[in-house]
Formats: sequence, structure tokens, C-alpha cells
Amino acid sequence: MKNEVLVIQFPGVNCEYETVRVLEAVGLTGRIVRWNIEADALRDAAAIVIPGGWSYQDRIRAGVVAAKDKIMDAVVEAAERGVPVMGICNGAQILVESGAVTGFRPGGIDLSLAPNDMPDRDGYLCRWVRLKKGPASCIFTEFFNDWDTDSGTVPIPMAHGEGRFVTMSEDTAAHLERGDSVAVNYATIDGEVARDFPENPNGSMLSIAGVTNRAGNVLAIMPHPERASWLHQVSPGAGGVWAERRLAAGTKDIYRPGPGLGFFESLRKGLSL
Repeated sequence: MKNEVLVIQFPGVNCEYETVRVLEAVGLTGRIVRWNIEADALRDAAAIVIPGGWSYQDRIRAGVVAAKDKIMDAVVEAAERGVPVMGICNGAQILVESGAVTGFRPGGIDLSLAPNDMPDRDGYLCRWVRLKKGPASCIFTEFFNDWDTDSGTVPIPMAHGEGRFVTMSEDTAAHLERGDSVAVNYATIDGEVARDFPENPNGSMLSIAGVTNRAGNVLAIMPHPERASWLHQVSPGAGGVWAERRLAAGTKDIYRPGPGLGFFESLRKGLSL
């Protein structure tokens, strides 16, 4: 079906239904498919989303078991054909563990998502963060160019325990320092790339919140844009224009678009080109 986006449901994910609702809100058709379907089922997908959750209970490390499922071979092949693919939180971890991003070493895995590094605590953290468009071009981040933002940033909630982008490869680190494949950064409300906690909530290198591949059609993003796709989801504590809009909204207005919807609007516009 034209504009049908497949949302892959691995055992343990829990954001597939809300992801479908957001896709449909921007005019796309979302369909949930299980991880054990035949790979051919992905052949005609307009795009693919791997939602958040806890695939296989995050055993060994987050995303690594799901990344070895046969369906991920088909996802990687689709990405190489130019099909847009987005992984959100656990989905981002799966994309990283499968080698779908960043692609500096084709067929290799050049990044990892390590446990959060935070002062005075460790483990899982759920809070609102600020994101800004990174230097790398990506089909999912084009909305930053004309979306309603605070100094080029939008508030999005994060919820993870292993979200810190790191690498042991000097070559990969050099690429990232040049901005290659850096699609989204954690930021301050003034539009600066975050330096310290809590603006950088997990110690991610270069304050990276999301990475893309060389072609720009894949996004592995740790915060959850689908959880900020309507105005009523925005916390007044997020600050800035979106929080002000939420506080001023009447009963009907709370169902207007939220800041996270931009990632999905970008996908829709990209598919219509």
C-alpha cells in the first residue's frame, strides 16, 4: 500500500500502538508487523519504524538480541535501498547493534549505547530534554528548518537507561567530531549544544541524541518524539514556547500538534517528494 509504514513489534517493545497513531495523524498508514514475519513482507514498505520498549528484556545489553533477528537483515537491506527507517529509543539501540548506522565501516558496528553517565545516580532516567538539528542531513529532521522552536530547539521526553552514544574507534570518533552522521544533538533552550548534565542527560559523546547513516534516510534517536506529538503531552515544565502554548490551551486546543510531530511530518514530506 502506498505510504504504508511498517512498525516492527519485537517481544518486549511497548510503543508500537502510539507510534502507529502518530503516523496516521500525519496522513500515513501505519501497520504493526511482528518480528517473525517473512522478510519479503518489508519489500514494499514506504518506511519502517522500530519503536521503543525493552526488546527481549534488554538481556545482555539493550537491543543486541533483537538486532540478531532475521528481520533486521531485511531492515538493513531496505535502508541500503533508500527506504526511510527510524528507530526510537530501544529501536535506536537495535539499529546501532545491527550496524544500520552510522555506516562508516560498511558491515561493521562502529557505535555503542552505553549505560547513562550521570552525577550522583545511575540507571534509568525519564525527563524532558531539548533537541536541535545536528550538522548531518537526515530525512526525519528537516522540520527543524521551519517548525516553531526555541532558538532552533524542541522539547522531547527521554526515558532510557542505556542511551549514551560512545565509540572505541578513533576513525568513527573523528567522523562524529566533524559532524558526520550527527542528526540530533541535546541542547540548551538558547540553542547551544549541551555541555553538561542535565541538558546532556546521559553523558553522550558530543551530546549526540540521534545519528543517521551516510545517505540520511535512517535515524536512530534516543528520546521519544511520539510521546510529544500532541500539545496535551507537553509538560509545562518543559519550558519555552511549547510549554507556554500548553498552559494557554483550552480544552479543544490540547489536541493540536506537539513538537515531536515534526519528525513524522518530515517523513511524510520526504515520502511525497
